[in-house]
Amino acid sequence: MADPSVDVVEGCRLPVLRKNQENEDEWPLAEILSVKEIPGRKLYYVHYIDFNKRLDEWVTPDRLDLKKLQFPKKEAKTPTKNGLPGSRPSSPERDVRKSLDLNGQSASAPSRGKSLPTPKRKAESVSLATQVTAATPVPSLPGPAEASQASVYPAMRDPSYSIKREEHEPLISLTTNGTARRLIPSQPGRKRKNCGGTDEMVKVFQNNSPHCSTIYLLPGEDSQDSSDGIPSAPRMTGSLVSDRSHDDIVTRMKNINCIELGRHRLKPWYFSPYPQELTSLPILYLCEFCLKYLKSLKCLQRHLTKCNLRHPPGNEIYRKGTISFFEIDGRKNKAYSQNLCLLAKCFLDHKTLYYDTDPFLFYVMTEYDSKGFHIVGYFSKEKESTEDYNVACILTLPPYQRRGYGKLLIEFSYELSKVEGKTGTPEKPLSDLGLLSYRSYWSQTILEILMSLKSENGERPQITINEISEITSVKKEDVISTLQYLNLINYYKGQYILTLSEDIVEGHERAMQKRLLRIDPKCLHFTPKDWSKRGKW
Repeated sequence: MADPSVDVVEGCRLPVLRKNQENEDEWPLAEILSVKEIPGRKLYYVHYIDFNKRLDEWVTPDRLDLKKLQFPKKEAKTPTKNGLPGSRPSSPERDVRKSLDLNGQSASAPSRGKSLPTPKRKAESVSLATQVTAATPVPSLPGPAEASQASVYPAMRDPSYSIKREEHEPLISLTTNGTARRLIPSQPGRKRKNCGGTDEMVKVFQNNSPHCSTIYLLPGEDSQDSSDGIPSAPRMTGSLVSDRSHDDIVTRMKNINCIELGRHRLKPWYFSPYPQELTSLPILYLCEFCLKYLKSLKCLQRHLTKCNLRHPPGNEIYRKGTISFFEIDGRKNKAYSQNLCLLAKCFLDHKTLYYDTDPFLFYVMTEYDSKGFHIVGYFSKEKESTEDYNVACILTLPPYQRRGYGKLLIEFSYELSKVEGKTGTPEKPLSDLGLLSYRSYWSQTILEILMSLKSENGERPQITINEISEITSVKKEDVISTLQYLNLINYYKGQYILTLSEDIVEGHERAMQKRLLRIDPKCLHFTPKDWSKRGKW
């Protein structure tokens, strides 16, 4: 395919040969990001358009289809202001819009001042993450007057069935052991964050089929959602969200060829700001216990004779079987935390790296064997979050992916939130793999609760959206968006209805049978700290 007479430069687009998941040849359109010459030939670094950046690679000229080469378009000359080049003429409309943008950014930033502007570059992870709370349009929630007029709500498969609306006190918890459900009054001594008193009421109807139920959502007066009942879109910035305004050709290209970590060799997916002199090495060696980076195997062997660590620094707060979790303070263990962030950046594109790790806690999951505690994955969280974030970054290392560890990390983050008495949500945007893991976890957790509801004395069981949020520590907006993603919400005669079909129930049961790794709260030894009273970290 290559033609020596055609000069392929940076910015060109053309089809490039690659193998798909079925190991078949395909020719997706790709952009040339860089060109380098090695003895005897040229190599081209390509980004496949509409594909994730982790698939970017160096290719040889024989994989390029030069017949369909598209040269980069010349940018239009920027008008000048006062005859000076590089300065655009001012307009009142643009000045007002700019001032509004600046005000909006400052208003949405948390008090700690780490927030970054909303990324303007179109990225795969951003567009995917916005789907977490994207809801299909539904009619607005009925007002109190309209709701009070509807005294009869027919069940989906039993039109003759009627329900008498009754006044009742808010529900705080329910039993999930498969027995009849008891209503437990509010406990004044127990405080939960972001869980109101009266809220959307869910009425569950068990139909003739034991695998199908219909749920009615009744709105409350103190709903924290928007006026139309749909949660507002999440703020696409956070403590570690990447600032795309500084994106350049260097950070768009993988700079580390290979990483050796213990018994694994990892191929990085993205750029990571390791020292420049290490980027030309064929293999970068890491100590798997302290994560220090070294330039050769000999240096690693010499380091191992002096490194006494056989587990991450910090406190072990969970152990069951071979799985352990360690809590690491980013201020007390700064070197380890920075090395962890450098490693994680190789596999996270949507987060930026901060060497200032003081405001963060890191929870590292390990697998134990006779040689020590080997890192499997981790998540970080802010010591104080104004947005109720319980996860800043989350990563399962590639050798351990697709084995249930990602969901275990997510479950552990919510167990910590339960101990703290809070509801939590991950920082947005999520990566594509993170989005899949969170959607799956939220779906299984919520369906597990809905399916556990049983009738008592012939009465229909009841549960609220806020109660689901309180039991699971999943933020209410995530509960609602998950129900919408599962396409369970319908609007019928002034009411929001959730219908659990047999397919959903059977699919959930199959998924839970495969989910062998679970967090045991009895094995968690964790005492939350009040960081607001500790002054400077």
